[in-house]
Amino acid sequence: MDTSWQLVVDCTDPQTMVAFWSQALHYIPEPPPAPHATWHTYWQAMGVPAEELEPEAGELPESIIDPLGHGPRWWFQQVPERKSIKNRLHIDLRVGGGRGVDFETRKARVSQESERLVALGAQIRHVMDRAEMDHFAVCMSDPEGNEFDVV
Repeated sequence: MDTSWQLVVDCTDPQTMVAFWSQALHYIPEPPPAPHATWHTYWQAMGVPAEELEPEAGELPESIIDPLGHGPRWWFQQVPERKSIKNRLHIDLRVGGGRGVDFETRKARVSQESERLVALGAQIRHVMDRAEMDHFAVCMSDPEGNEFDVV
C-alpha cells in the first residue's frame, strides 16, 4: 500500500501562515482543484454552506505545495485558540549544508537565512553556537509562535 502524507498546522490565521511558510520553504500557495477558478467556487461545489464561507474566505489558499513536487503539502487549519505550549514536533530548515561543510560556512548560511526569515515575520528565540561540538543553529518561531530551527 502506498502512503502519502501532509503536514497540518493548527493556526488562527491561515493566510498569514501561507504567506510566511511559502516563502520560508520556497513553496507556492496551492492552486484550487481543476476546474475551479477559485477556492471559493471549489468549496461551494463541495457543499460548504454559504454562511460558513466568509466573504474573502475561500479566495485565498489555506495550503502550500512544493512546486517541484518533492516535499509534502502543508495545510494550515484554522482553529479558534492560539498556541499556548511548546511544540511536540518541530521543523528543521537545513540550509547550512551539513557536517560536510566547514563550520564557519554553515554558520554564515544559517545566519543569512535566519535574517531573511526575520524579515518575513519570524522571531529568533535563541542561537546555539557550539563550535566545540561542530553545531550551529538558530531556534526561531513563525508568526503564530510555532518553533522551528534553522540548521
